[in-house]
Amino acid sequence: MKIRDLDLGEMPLFLAPMEDVTDPSFRYICKRFGADMMYTEFISADGLIRDARKSLAKLAIVDAERPIGIQIYGNEIEPMVEAARMAEAAAPEVIDINFGCPVKKIAGRGAGSGMMRDVPKMVEMTRRIVQAVRLPVTVKTRLGWDDDSKNIEEIALRLQDVGIEALTIHGRTRAQLYRGEADWTLIGAVKNNPAIRIPIIGNGDIDSGPKAARMRDRYGVDGLMIGRATFGRPWIFREVRHYLATGEELPQPTVLERVALARDHLAKSVELKGERTGVLELRRHLSSYFKGLPSFRETRAQLVTEPTPEGVARLLDRIEEQWGDWDATATVPPFIYDRSGGGEVTIHERGGGTA
Repeated sequence: MKIRDLDLGEMPLFLAPMEDVTDPSFRYICKRFGADMMYTEFISADGLIRDARKSLAKLAIVDAERPIGIQIYGNEIEPMVEAARMAEAAAPEVIDINFGCPVKKIAGRGAGSGMMRDVPKMVEMTRRIVQAVRLPVTVKTRLGWDDDSKNIEEIALRLQDVGIEALTIHGRTRAQLYRGEADWTLIGAVKNNPAIRIPIIGNGDIDSGPKAARMRDRYGVDGLMIGRATFGRPWIFREVRHYLATGEELPQPTVLERVALARDHLAKSVELKGERTGVLELRRHLSSYFKGLPSFRETRAQLVTEPTPEGVARLLDRIEEQWGDWDATATVPPFIYDRSGGGEVTIHERGGGTA
């Protein structure tokens, strides 16, 4: 699969952009496990333009995580065009437009999947962004606003006509949020339309190698994007890649392997964000690495409250000593479903991208 001159190989695996999840330290871990392409956390166009510190920080990328895309969202054309130019200055491989976020505070004001209710504006915004930057522009979106307006087949053609170079489709409508199962039927219809020339990336509920293989074989997509299933389980990229190549399922990591992973993640998070923020923002990941361990409640509570890297390191030592011999090779971290009523799981129950 290629996005312009960017060759991603056969059936690339993408890490979905997720707010407060796909920060640089988590991207570092996912890259180690075989993610072929990743995206920043999605970034507010308005935040970039008014120099909002948090939005600007999300533009930071390093060479080790390439290829990478910067994803932006907004509900007005001019700020989105300016934000695309600012994102281009950070030198990612692609600029991705978020037309898929279902969160009420975003979609409700016409950004994210809210743009699916105004297709002419969506198309014009995309056209203007394509014209404004030299980098490839891609889009991530959904099937439609609700069951009565599943217009992704029309949208795909119109966005292709104005110059996007790849399209990722999540197999739900905005109204569904993350309820029910993702429906890939229309993803396959878009991919198999002879008029479609751009790569189509499928997204929604990929949580295992066998599931990934079924979606690939049944719908013929060019790539697969994995979102919520990566949380607490970044090794899913290794699992999926191995299964697609061999048809064999890998065992889950041992407790000792998970402890080693947590140490690496801790070190990278502290390196990139400093001790206080690095530990604070790692908490949402740490406890998930060890879900399923017996009699773990007290230690989990300490993991998500310990404020120092040294304290976290001591807790990891304790986990290694106390549970190191416990067989975790069949323990799969639970798939994270949205429980906020808001949409994409950011793992502390807030909204984010689409995955």
